[in-house]
Amino acid sequence: MNPTELRVAFLSGNYNYVRDGANQAQNLLVGYLLDQGVKVRVYSPTTPTPAFEARGTVVDVPAIPMPGGRGEYKLGRGLPAKPRRDLEAFDPHLVHVSAPEFLGHAAVTWARARGVPVVSAVHTRFETYFQYYGLSLVQPAIKWILRRFYNRADRVLVPTPSMAEVVRELGVTTPVSIWGRGVNHRRFHPDARSLEWRRSLGIADDEVAIGFLGRLVLEKGLGVFADVLARLDALGVRHRVLIVGKGPAREWFAQRVPQAAFAGFQSGDDLGRAVASMDVLFNPSVTETWGQVTSEAMAAGVPVVAARATGAMDLLEDGRTGFLIPPQDVNAYAEAIARLVNDADLRGAMGRAAHERAADFRWDTANAAVLRAYAEVLAARG
Repeated sequence: MNPTELRVAFLSGNYNYVRDGANQAQNLLVGYLLDQGVKVRVYSPTTPTPAFEARGTVVDVPAIPMPGGRGEYKLGRGLPAKPRRDLEAFDPHLVHVSAPEFLGHAAVTWARARGVPVVSAVHTRFETYFQYYGLSLVQPAIKWILRRFYNRADRVLVPTPSMAEVVRELGVTTPVSIWGRGVNHRRFHPDARSLEWRRSLGIADDEVAIGFLGRLVLEKGLGVFADVLARLDALGVRHRVLIVGKGPAREWFAQRVPQAAFAGFQSGDDLGRAVASMDVLFNPSVTETWGQVTSEAMAAGVPVVAARATGAMDLLEDGRTGFLIPPQDVNAYAEAIARLVNDADLRGAMGRAAHERAADFRWDTANAAVLRAYAEVLAARG
């Protein structure tokens, strides 16, 4: 089927009312599809105050706030009558589902009842979240839900080969395709570094700034981050801490890292400046499927110390572009960061290697793979 003849219904629990890596990836994909002539209609909960402008036409899905103190996210109430009528009138050739929540499950059921093929995307490791909120006992049930959800699709899109392995380990037998990610190389590059901006935050030119970038939520590894900083202090490693981002755990985090400079939420070229102004990015998260912050830091020429987990292990070359550390090993994290803090030549070499590696991260290349996956699914359905 020619892309200009293709109609894709795109269902997302969160398309643009919160700014995070998953939502920005979805919008970039929809923008790419529209540029190729594909007709796309997005179904998602909305808000009068979105975090950024949405690409494409968005049909509102009624929703409730996420329970558990995470009301910034919403849960679509399945597929109620109004969006369902719109979906039926659109009559898609293919349904793309972005998350295994109520809306996603309802959309898959709707599509299967009508013989419409389904492509499901993996954006985050939901099965890992609950340990951060004292709910580890529900993880087996969550894994069962994920396995059932992805096994009802015709194709599953994952960002990296390591995530393909995770999906297989869940018991998913659906064919898998790689949908990688890209970086805005005009925004994230070494020349965006600003000593003047660092000084405005109280960071001296000769101080090594260990950076955190992302939403301030517990599942990003904030506890491990704070423990590692305490270990560096105990070792007498001179450093500064630069936190870029906001989120519901901000006050909790500030109490754990009172010495940190909090730059708050940054966007656009200001974000590129903030990332390039770090000396080391420390990313202990194990919930990522790609690790957008890791790839952006690499493009900015910043070496990365990260958990040896999905979201980093496919991006970093251990010992060349950064260090990969066992996820909970506080001492090993501290030793790796201390090496970078104490060796400016090593930081420079790793930063240059990271920048070179990140040149391969291109959005058009990544999104073209999705369109190919659509074509393969439709061809298999005849």
